[in-house]
Amino acid sequence: MAQADFKFLIWIGLLSCFVVCGSAQQGGSNCIKANAKSCADCIQAGPNCGWCKNATFLQEGESTSAQCDDLEVLKTKGCPPDEIENPRGSQAMPKNKEVTNRVKGAAENLKPEDITQIQPQQVQLKLRIGEPQTFSLKFKRAEDYPIDLYYLMDLSYSMKDDLENVKSLGTSLMSKMKNITSDFRIGFGSFVEKTVMPYISTTPAKLKNPCTVDLNCTSPFSYRNVLNFTSDGNLFNQLVGDQQISGNLDSPEGGFDAIMQVAVCGSKLGWRNVTRLLVFSTDAGFHFAGDGKLGGIVLPNDGRCHLDNNMYTMSHYYDYPSIAHLVQKLSDNNIQIIFAVTQEFQPVYKELKNLIPKSAVGTLSSNSSNVIQLIIDAYNSLSSEVILENNKLPKEVTIEYKSFCKNGVNGTGDEGRKCSNISIGDEVSFEIKVTANQCPEKGQGETIKIKPLGFTEEVEINLEFICECECHKDGIPDSPICFFGNGTFECGACRCKPGRIGKLCECSMDEVNSEDMSGTCRPANSSEICSNNGECICGQCVCRKRENANEIYSGRFCECDNFNCDRSDGLICGGHGECKCRECECAENYTGSACDCYMDTTPCVAGNGQICNGRGICKCGVCNCTDPKFTGPTCELCPTCPGVCAEHKDCVQCKAFNRGGKKDTCEEECSHFSLIPVDHREKLPQPGQYKAQSHCKEKDIDDCWFYFTYSVDSNNNAIVHVVKTPECPTGPDIIPIVAGVVAGIVLIGLALLLIWKLLMIIHDRREFAKFEKEKMNAKWDTQENPIYKSPINNFKNPNYGRKAGL
Repeated sequence: MAQADFKFLIWIGLLSCFVVCGSAQQGGSNCIKANAKSCADCIQAGPNCGWCKNATFLQEGESTSAQCDDLEVLKTKGCPPDEIENPRGSQAMPKNKEVTNRVKGAAENLKPEDITQIQPQQVQLKLRIGEPQTFSLKFKRAEDYPIDLYYLMDLSYSMKDDLENVKSLGTSLMSKMKNITSDFRIGFGSFVEKTVMPYISTTPAKLKNPCTVDLNCTSPFSYRNVLNFTSDGNLFNQLVGDQQISGNLDSPEGGFDAIMQVAVCGSKLGWRNVTRLLVFSTDAGFHFAGDGKLGGIVLPNDGRCHLDNNMYTMSHYYDYPSIAHLVQKLSDNNIQIIFAVTQEFQPVYKELKNLIPKSAVGTLSSNSSNVIQLIIDAYNSLSSEVILENNKLPKEVTIEYKSFCKNGVNGTGDEGRKCSNISIGDEVSFEIKVTANQCPEKGQGETIKIKPLGFTEEVEINLEFICECECHKDGIPDSPICFFGNGTFECGACRCKPGRIGKLCECSMDEVNSEDMSGTCRPANSSEICSNNGECICGQCVCRKRENANEIYSGRFCECDNFNCDRSDGLICGGHGECKCRECECAENYTGSACDCYMDTTPCVAGNGQICNGRGICKCGVCNCTDPKFTGPTCELCPTCPGVCAEHKDCVQCKAFNRGGKKDTCEEECSHFSLIPVDHREKLPQPGQYKAQSHCKEKDIDDCWFYFTYSVDSNNNAIVHVVKTPECPTGPDIIPIVAGVVAGIVLIGLALLLIWKLLMIIHDRREFAKFEKEKMNAKWDTQENPIYKSPINNFKNPNYGRKAGL
């Protein structure tokens, strides 16, 4: 049992070792494959790689790259923990202002720039290659947040009736928006089409009045800013009321030119850094990039502001912007667009909405009477969703998002960028993970900006890359250690100048393949260079690395290794030693070429305390039984031996009862134990009173049972306790037996008679019942005989009753 427990503990230990070593091997393999020539190369190989800067760490034959390995492997190889370079990434938040808890109607009157909806505002990350840095971003919709709304309207002839309703939009919209914010401003602009053929008629009369003779319309134009942002609703109504309808020839309108100018001319229109809404109202489709070729316009839209006296002056010079160009400019300027279009063009603008983040589409009635409710509904829809976006990432960096939204809804991947169904005052959070995959070529820092679409606030992330070790600062340039100044001695190794190689930069690249140098890499009387386990570089063997980072070639000629030693149970050195230069150095209490011989005799101790039960020799922790009858781990099993009870049966009989097969030789053969008689079986020793105790029940030649126990006391003396009186069977009593037989026969006869009588009674009753049933069912026939004829005949006189004389 002790041996089994011991083996179990050994296997558990080996299993744990395999798990740890396997993990170290996986990480260490990546570090070794990097073939790092310096500490900087090492820490860029992976987050688990460390560099041992101890100058005496390398063994003979190992290259400089062996200083780079998995952290645990370096410690196992003997590198002191304080000599391991393992810089880690970090993070700081220089600007971390709490989000604003603002209530509409409160006395506190904050400027827009003093309201905070996103936290933190600035993050500084130090990134090590492959090691992600994660931080939390919090967003909270502030109540009573200011809004700027710009109403951009199509003034082509088909929108004539819509203009009448928009003329009173200012005061009505102001009144409704007061329920959302106390700081609301509105602006107005209009558009028609590019002022060139074939979009408009360029005849002088049509340029002056593009409508019919009986209608007074204004000259066509591309885009006009009618009113900068104002909080005066009456002024809005007045200026919009002065507007006149214009006209054009084709159905699609030049609305994209107008959207671009509204987006990029923020300073001229008066956009503030608040919620920016652009309402685009039309009952027609749109021209986009490429359509300008119809009018001979081939220059792509430059995305700049070209307003002169509130008019877009370059519509004849630049083509319409593309959808992607618009998306970029709207996003850069934090503008959320609402398309208010008629039912006919709903499908077109819904497809456009799918291409423009943070946009909405509303159905405009034929005369724009529902425009106010449309704007409010669209605003609520846009503001209930938060979508994070970042600027273009450096090629060295990746970023991942995870969202934690309302009601326990979480998202990852693309869904991790957004949260929906957010009400005013709700707070949501995002987990942002930034990972560097390589160091920048020039080592400079980078900046990433993350912001919610449609909001002006953003998080600035300043990135600093860890591409050098701390010990790099203490390097000695042109160190004499590095072969007369051919390298910088830093972090316990030489960092060679370009064109120099070797552990000490002692060779130039031109000398590497010199035949003269290879002679020093061969052992005496051998033609193998570096024992075929390495390369000869600069006259020294640099041993080859193996796939398993724990398997190492070493020695001056790479003639040694730590994995070609004898094995036991599939393990190098049986798992009980260390392989050094192909020979096992065994742990304590182990010996043998494979450390498979366990010198401790504890597993060989038998139950009686003797080594191998006194019937064998303990060798390598295993019993070799010398008595061929005995076997087992401790030579205690004897399949062919009689049991203790059978072995001592005759001696107990002769000593206790003076009978049995050894009656005549009892004194000579049965003196090896002491006999102690007891009165009855309950007096026999119970388990625990003696060791090696056996309870026996045997039968003698008279078929009597006698009981005894065989045990050994503390002095290893055999003691037999026996019950004084055997249990013998008594002879049979004839009279009761005969009487019983006679009584049995009589009783059986009476029983048979009773059964016969019972059967007869049952039979008679059945017959009588049958007779009674037949008698009840008997019936007498009372009808006449069908062949009976009466002897009486009746005749009637035919003349009876007639009158005389007839």
